[in-house]
Amino acid sequence: MKKFATLLGGASMAIAGPAMAADIVIGVPNWPSVNATAHILKVAIEQNLGLEVELQNGTNPIVFEAMDSGAMHVHPEVWMPNQQNLHDTYVTDKGTVAFNPNGVEAFQGMCVDKATADANDIRSIEDLTNPDIAALFDSNGDGQGELWIGAPGWASTNVEKIRAKSYGYDQVLELTEIDETVAYANLDNAIKAGDPWVGFCYTPHYVFALHDMQILEEPAYDASKWNVLQPTDDPDWLEKSEAGVAWDLAYLHLHYAKELEEKYPEVAQLLSNMKLDTDAVSAMTYALVIEGKEPAAYAEEWVTTNEDAVLDWMSQ
Repeated sequence: MKKFATLLGGASMAIAGPAMAADIVIGVPNWPSVNATAHILKVAIEQNLGLEVELQNGTNPIVFEAMDSGAMHVHPEVWMPNQQNLHDTYVTDKGTVAFNPNGVEAFQGMCVDKATADANDIRSIEDLTNPDIAALFDSNGDGQGELWIGAPGWASTNVEKIRAKSYGYDQVLELTEIDETVAYANLDNAIKAGDPWVGFCYTPHYVFALHDMQILEEPAYDASKWNVLQPTDDPDWLEKSEAGVAWDLAYLHLHYAKELEEKYPEVAQLLSNMKLDTDAVSAMTYALVIEGKEPAAYAEEWVTTNEDAVLDWMSQ
């Protein structure tokens, strides 16, 4: 891929002490699409701007704190309004983090495999409060069904605890928190075995291309009925929260350290202009998870194929 006209000096020299060796550090939380996007940004920046980019794992709060301190520079995929509290703290209040307004539209909700839904007439999230239906999802024989609410560390996982309490199915279902790769492997195994599965689902995601899923119906989102706190807001967040309606539409926004606008303005320009859509991000997750493509190699391929788009991000 041809280089952007203005290069930024080349990779920095490693120096002793706590200073970073890389010019740009991108945070990578634990879900497939953010991993794909992080690698794509790394390739785009290194190939076109001559900088060294490092990827570091981290939860959402850790990445935001690191952008505030300068230890990291980019969060490729912030779910809004899930991370509204972090956005408000670092973008609105402190002003140390900026965000890209080009959001990728996303859905969040609860899904049952279609075969189980059809066989048992499961259509509404309220159906999960029925003990007989809940018992269908007992995979370990302990007499209580299991429902996957998300991975540890996701803001949405906390929201799903609130929703389960608000609807009441936390009384008849065990709410499980496990890594997404394990959860969807369990889904795959359940479908192959003809066993029921229920859990959190969202787009953009490969799962809807791979499996036939029933999205459970819910009362429409109503802001007056959506009172959601996170553990960072209040130690009694769960007791004080209520959310007995559907999620509002979410949007995924790239966030980056404000200091980049002065330190590496070409990088800030790329980050502020990057634009993806739901189909593109779903295709990324499919490539990494289902096709098993190695993230770095996939990113090289993606940047080459989408060269015009990448150059457009840097020239707007």
